[in-house]
Amino acid sequence: MAKSATPEQSNILLAFEGKNKKVPVWFMRQAGRYLPQYQALKANTPLSELFRNPEIAGGITLQPLEILGVDAAILFADILTMPSGMGFKIDFVNGKGPVIANSIHHAGDLSRFGKYSGLEYVSRTIQLVNAVLPPSIPLIGFAGSPYTVATYLCSKHTKMMYENPKAFHQLMHLLTENTIAYLKQQKEAGIKVFQLFDTWAGALRHEDYETFVLPYVQKIFKSIKLPSIYYLKNSAHLMDLMEKSGADMLSVCEVINIKDLKTKKGVQGNFLNSLLYADDKTIVEETQRLLKAAKAKHRKYIFNLSHGVMPDVNPLKLKLIVEEVHKFKWI
Repeated sequence: MAKSATPEQSNILLAFEGKNKKVPVWFMRQAGRYLPQYQALKANTPLSELFRNPEIAGGITLQPLEILGVDAAILFADILTMPSGMGFKIDFVNGKGPVIANSIHHAGDLSRFGKYSGLEYVSRTIQLVNAVLPPSIPLIGFAGSPYTVATYLCSKHTKMMYENPKAFHQLMHLLTENTIAYLKQQKEAGIKVFQLFDTWAGALRHEDYETFVLPYVQKIFKSIKLPSIYYLKNSAHLMDLMEKSGADMLSVCEVINIKDLKTKKGVQGNFLNSLLYADDKTIVEETQRLLKAAKAKHRKYIFNLSHGVMPDVNPLKLKLIVEEVHKFKWI
């Protein structure tokens, strides 16, 4: 649930109440791979170390603030950080992404995994970042949704879902309880907002999402008392259920036309991330078009992308967007 903002707080926090005087902007995946400074670190340090070293992870979290001028920092972590604290052996390999040595193959494997044990380096990273952030810049924490995380942990998750729904619900319950514990840890360490990423649930039918995803998402948003954002990719057929998620802000991808979106909740998005390859003139025009559409329909609004920043994007394109967003007359 969104909390009241005070005058010294950021436009991000004010946007949850529709009291912001300017449009706030941050970018999914803004901390990391597209920045030359990050690439220099990655060239000499294993990816796993980047995530697990609080000083390094904290520095990466802060980089976009100075380089881009965004209105929030987002914790440098991975949606599979949490499962590594519940018994999954996960290695983040440069060029390959996460490699899971003990993934779930059948229902019997579920007994091998238990409660999230806590990862001290996550708390330490948040504390280090908050020690230098001004009050006007909140730190956003996040987690992967139980379903999206399950798609990585369980090699045949859809088979289990239909063949053994009881076992799949068991998996979703376990991931939900652990995700709540993980987000509570982040809250205690000092995050001010959190986003739940659901990259893959949009591939489900409406009835399957309602049965296997929505109840668990609702429990997470009910359990974490912070301003909240729910990102659901490919959500066009699921907007009525997304509306019931319990999140304060709905973050939508490019399949949704913001000017046609009817909701009383806040809206985040949805600049097509592939447009970051376009020329500056096109980027400015598209940014202005989206801002005007949002202004016409949604008082509670945060500018963001349709998905994450790609690794080969020029940071100057993002900086251009930030400048255009901040110049826009909101009220």
